[in-house]
Amino acid sequence: MLQFEELMLTLRNLKPDMDDLKEALGYDKLSSEVAELEQKAAAPDFWDDMENSQKILKRTASLKGKLAAFDAIANKYDDTMTLIELGDEEEELELLEEAQTEVDAIKKSIEELRLTTLLTGEYDANNAILTFHAGAGGTEAQDWAEMLFRMYNRWGERHGFKVKTIDYLDGDEAGLKSASILIEGNNAYGYLKCEMGVHRLVRISPFDSSGRRHTSFASLEVMPEIDDDVDVEIRPEDLHIDTYRSSGAGGQHINKTDSAVRITHIPTGIVCACQNERSQVQNKAMAMKMLKSKLMEIKERENLEKIEDIKGVQKEIAWGSQIRSYVFMPYTLAKDHRTGYEMGNINAVMDGDIDGFINAYLKAQSLNALGNFE
Repeated sequence: MLQFEELMLTLRNLKPDMDDLKEALGYDKLSSEVAELEQKAAAPDFWDDMENSQKILKRTASLKGKLAAFDAIANKYDDTMTLIELGDEEEELELLEEAQTEVDAIKKSIEELRLTTLLTGEYDANNAILTFHAGAGGTEAQDWAEMLFRMYNRWGERHGFKVKTIDYLDGDEAGLKSASILIEGNNAYGYLKCEMGVHRLVRISPFDSSGRRHTSFASLEVMPEIDDDVDVEIRPEDLHIDTYRSSGAGGQHINKTDSAVRITHIPTGIVCACQNERSQVQNKAMAMKMLKSKLMEIKERENLEKIEDIKGVQKEIAWGSQIRSYVFMPYTLAKDHRTGYEMGNINAVMDGDIDGFINAYLKAQSLNALGNFE
């Protein structure tokens, strides 16, 4: 039947894309590395060095995840081809809709996996630490910062990632002044690093009795969580450490002891705080990890040779520096100013549906690397 033949041709045209994707992934090389790692894991003395064992297991799981993602597409391709052939032979039109759905799903999966091949940065596979700061504007800006906080929490949940609040400073009347979260999952930093910058909101303010339209700003910092074995020299004399009583949501231990820790790196002015761990020792360890991550992220981004070269320069959280605008009034639109990608369903965006923005940025960066993106 003509409908099945056309669908079969569409599916066959996806095969070259799959072959290119397999090559881009380095499928055969990854398979060989997994075999070598599994051989090491089977050695009798494997658990003698616990730290190295954990690294091997983590690497093995990461590689297996990449291989499994491609295998799933390849298996779906074969199953869908069989379905189309069956429908064509039996002339069962009721199978046509199912087959079309499967072909569309294969196209989407190829595109999604292709994007992951772009995440080749040293820390792209790491967990991500997100820090939110309200801009000038008091309650309005603080409420906007909390809306962003919720948006990225929902994004993490949508992807099955674990999201953990590290620090949270309440706003004066509503929202938050600043907050930090840890998003744990494969490639979390690789996906979210492009979200770093100033985010702009335009809406009728619920805090304005006159019902006027307001523009608010909030900034987002994104850092990779750095493993403890990464060597970053931080001198004790360069640190100013404060302890204080935790505030906000966080469990029964909150507000009972001065367990929260704030660390200021004096040479750069970078401040990292943690209040949601169970003890002051744990909070200090997490704050130090955040500081290490921040210093490494800036060092890598600026291609600096030494940590000492880092300057704690922060862009003003205001007009002209935003990467994305979220408009609720007089129309609804979220638009990325770097790629031009936009989405009219603002409620879905605020509910964590931001993959379109992330994917558009990754594609743009890929084309830019090839010299085709202007």
